[in-house]
Amino acid sequence: MSNPNESTPKPHSHHEVHFDSSETVRDIVIGLSDGLTVPFALAAGIAGAVTNVASPTHLVVTAGLAEIAAGSIAMGLGGYLASRGDTEHFASERRREEHEVVHRPEDEAAEIYEIFEQYGVDHEAATPVLRSLQANPKAYVDFMMRFELGLEEPEPGRALRSAATIAFSYIVGGFVPLASYLIFRDINVALKVSIVVTLIALAVFGAVKGKLLGAGVLKSALQTVIIGGIAAAAAFGLARLLNTHT
Repeated sequence: MSNPNESTPKPHSHHEVHFDSSETVRDIVIGLSDGLTVPFALAAGIAGAVTNVASPTHLVVTAGLAEIAAGSIAMGLGGYLASRGDTEHFASERRREEHEVVHRPEDEAAEIYEIFEQYGVDHEAATPVLRSLQANPKAYVDFMMRFELGLEEPEPGRALRSAATIAFSYIVGGFVPLASYLIFRDINVALKVSIVVTLIALAVFGAVKGKLLGAGVLKSALQTVIIGGIAAAAAFGLARLLNTHT
């Protein structure tokens, strides 16, 4: 017989770890990717066109800083407006659902059954859930927003945080390709160093992104280098092409 005084082993609690900052990562990705490629392409294009200027690196740095300032503001504003649009869209759809729950209960009930049918739950099994939701209008609306419309309520202050994150990430990314022009006086040396440093930064950035999102460090690093490299090369090539025809 077991000793009643012995404590019964407690079951191990299961803790799932999920990454829940995907929107912040998205903003960082947007800001850094553009910050690494656009200023690089601009600086490289100017570097190829000002070989006869007395102080070419100074001109590149001046133009690069102006681009970083303008680009960070524009990108941050774009992120703010996008987040505000998401918030306004969610509020509009929620008001519509609140109206339909009260004034079109039969239609909403039919939609509930359709949602559960997608998961293999028949009418009989879904009816108690429907009755529970109907007794709690707020939960009913929350359920419809998520499972019918696929919408999650944006966090308060999300628009400002998004704008600040994108703008700051753009500035950080922009200084990476521009740093070599601040250090080296020889424009050709500065350009070569800028290319190497930018590719390394893209690889590191992609690896960190892959680690955070669970997408694979090496795969994400290669994708980021390839995509960022193609974008930068295209912009650089276009700048060089225009310079040769002016």
